[in-house]
Amino acid sequence: MKGQKGYVDVEKHSVHLISDLLHKFNRWYELHREREMLAGMSDEALKDIGLSRADVQHETIRPFWDDPMHK
Repeated sequence: MKGQKGYVDVEKHSVHLISDLLHKFNRWYELHREREMLAGMSDEALKDIGLSRADVQHETIRPFWDDPMHK
């Protein structure tokens, strides 16, 4: 029955891998959405949170996979 045990371990590993990938894709989409929202904010709103239009441009040109929080 060793073969069956190895099969179960592979299956658990695969489920974990798929879960990690789904989490990563979700995080990338979240980053993309947040950067779009940031780009759509008014200058007054940006000033309220301490950002300039140049800060926003720098953030919005980053690729979607560039996660500053490394989540």
